[in-house]
Amino acid sequence: MAWPAAFIACLVWLVWYFPRFIIYAGLANDNLNSGYMTAGAVDFALMAGAVIALVMGLRSVRTTAGEGEIETPIDRLSLFLGRVTMLLVVILVAVMAYEVTLRYVFERPTLWANEMSLWMAGFIFLLSGLYAMQQRSHIRIYLLYDVFPRSVQRVCDVISTALICLFAAAMIWGSWNEARDKFLRWETFGTAFDPPIPATLKPLILLVMVLVALQAVANLIADWRKGPETHGVIDEGEVEEMIQTARAQHEQGRHD
Repeated sequence: MAWPAAFIACLVWLVWYFPRFIIYAGLANDNLNSGYMTAGAVDFALMAGAVIALVMGLRSVRTTAGEGEIETPIDRLSLFLGRVTMLLVVILVAVMAYEVTLRYVFERPTLWANEMSLWMAGFIFLLSGLYAMQQRSHIRIYLLYDVFPRSVQRVCDVISTALICLFAAAMIWGSWNEARDKFLRWETFGTAFDPPIPATLKPLILLVMVLVALQAVANLIADWRKGPETHGVIDEGEVEEMIQTARAQHEQGRHD
């Protein structure tokens, strides 16, 4: 988790001060020009740090028990962002615990915790969807799929992947201008803390939709030569793994 943590640390600075890069690119409006300075050495150093953390994280990411295998390059990106999402959940819980403690114990609530929690929850919701697609754990209805022969299952996979790609294309076509405008004017939430939630989440929605579509295509290619799929109400493999884990813990307890 070291590289995902480093990636988040760099990204926190970059997201909060990203208007500096907009000014540096000459795309800022008068409001940004009057409120921010242009990007400097520290900003570019942290951008380089984020890129290094991303590259090293992609190279070092490994699957854990139950996560399957890394079969395509997009799998590595989805797994790395999944690790980032896991750390964001930990940070979100810490922020909420901090706010509850200050609010109900010391009666001194913060001005930023609520919007910060909402902001991080948006990132978590979007990135966890990409991880779910990579793990094939998104909601699917198998009532008819399981009774089809593998050739028909492949046709169903092609249709579902095409629909995902069509939806992603429609989202980009319909929302590109709005997302670009919110990003370039760095639209904020309009509260006392005033985080740039619209400016960041709108473009992130489109980016994640593209990644989900790419992951769906990668899944289709990786699964094409696999055998017929069947899905039971109970995952027998998962149950067997739980039994083996319980036995190992019992044996360890006996030895101790």
